[in-house]
Amino acid sequence: MKDIIKKLILSYGADVCGISNIDRFSDSPIGFSPCDIFENCKSVITFGMALPKGLTKVNPRLIYGHFNEYSCTEVDRIALKGAKEIEKQFNCSAVPMPCDCPLEYWDSSSMTARGLISMKHAAVYSGLGSLGKNTLLINPIYGNLMTIGAILTDLELESDELCGDLCINGCTKCLDSCPVHAIQNGSVNQKLCRNHTYGKTESGFSTVDCNKCRSVCPLKCGME
Repeated sequence: MKDIIKKLILSYGADVCGISNIDRFSDSPIGFSPCDIFENCKSVITFGMALPKGLTKVNPRLIYGHFNEYSCTEVDRIALKGAKEIEKQFNCSAVPMPCDCPLEYWDSSSMTARGLISMKHAAVYSGLGSLGKNTLLINPIYGNLMTIGAILTDLELESDELCGDLCINGCTKCLDSCPVHAIQNGSVNQKLCRNHTYGKTESGFSTVDCNKCRSVCPLKCGME
């Protein structure tokens, strides 16, 4: 069953797919566990769509920002299509999760947002990689250039093997390169990051003015 599900998700355009049993989410913050969304959730199917490596070689302001955002639409499409087909094939319930927005949690004073579940932690629990010091997921093949999606299901599925720590011991390039020193003590100060990163052109288009923590990582394109 697991192999069928993975092949299905990959056939819809995902580059990687992994599975985690719900028991790996036991330490999720209250309100952000898959079971807080879908009480009958027994497994989480997590997948990633890789971005082109070339996006790390151009100014992120318009081109990177556009396609990084557009990838969320593509990942949500895979989640919706995958959930429908999984229900059809296995007579179960499957809940596609939005990979980015909408979200409920927002602390205006610290400009801190939280997704409905942590996609990057779901990816770690599903064996797709480990977290770097910049808190981004590192995948062995695609590095940190991935947009992550997930499907919750009441199918009882066995967890995939965890990936292990991929982050280079002693490397601090992401920390040292952050212009506003937003990466602190294993987390990101979202207020510092957001105020520096996001803007608009004079014509009103959204911009991404910084992706240093992603682009300077030696593993941004995987373990070459």
